Amino acid sequence: MGKKSDAYEAELERLQILLVETQAWTIDEGKKTLIVFEGRDSAGKDGAIKRITEFASPRQTRVVALPKPTEREASQWYFQRYVPHLPSGGETVIFNRSWYNRGGVEPVMGFCTAEQHEQFLRDAPRFEQLLAGGGVTIIKLWLDISKKEQAKRLEERVEDPLKRFKVSSLDAEAQTRWDAYTAARDEMLAETDHKAAPWTVVATDDKKTARLNIIRHILRTIGGPGGRADRPDAEVVFGAAKSRERLFR
Repeated sequence: MGKKSDAYEAELERLQILLVETQAWTIDEGKKTLIVFEGRDSAGKDGAIKRITEFASPRQTRVVALPKPTEREASQWYFQRYVPHLPSGGETVIFNRSWYNRGGVEPVMGFCTAEQHEQFLRDAPRFEQLLAGGGVTIIKLWLDISKKEQAKRLEERVEDPLKRFKVSSLDAEAQTRWDAYTAARDEMLAETDHKAAPWTVVATDDKKTARLNIIRHILRTIGGPGGRADRPDAEVVFGAAKSRERLFR
């Protein structure tokens, strides 16, 4: 391995040790932690989640990636199927995509009506305010990627047999509907960024740099031992309210 790779592995190990210490603290304190991963296709959600959970407590950590809703679930209150997966005291839950499907994929692909989309944008902050009021620490991450880098990664998925389960019938739509996804993203970030659950944007064209900075942000947001983590790079991690001109278009 080169010096750059060695430095990455050393820093990742240091941060993972701090993640273990911080989770032990959240367990002892009965903290409820919810981390929401959203972003464009191939932006690196799976890779980041893998590094976060690699040494986490298996009993106190859950990764939730829900499939397409059943007919019964589709008739329920929209947030209902997510509620059973929320964290209890001492638990950390990571949503690999979440209720924010209705903020991006569903309106762009025509899987919901315009009225349902508008209702969601009004309801999501209210729902999250209730969770925060109930003691849940909510960390919402939007992983952003350039169109050129996304095209490269999507092509690599098809060619790599080990990435078979990452390939989706919607992958091609990510590029052809790029502008529609951009508009949906901008509206979602503007309407659902609020004090109880702010959005944090992560530039992910450099995967390894993004992973390290995501972990730093999570650690500092949770607090306790995590407060010892270095501040994330402001060129990589930034608040949604200040990121309009910095998002990929």
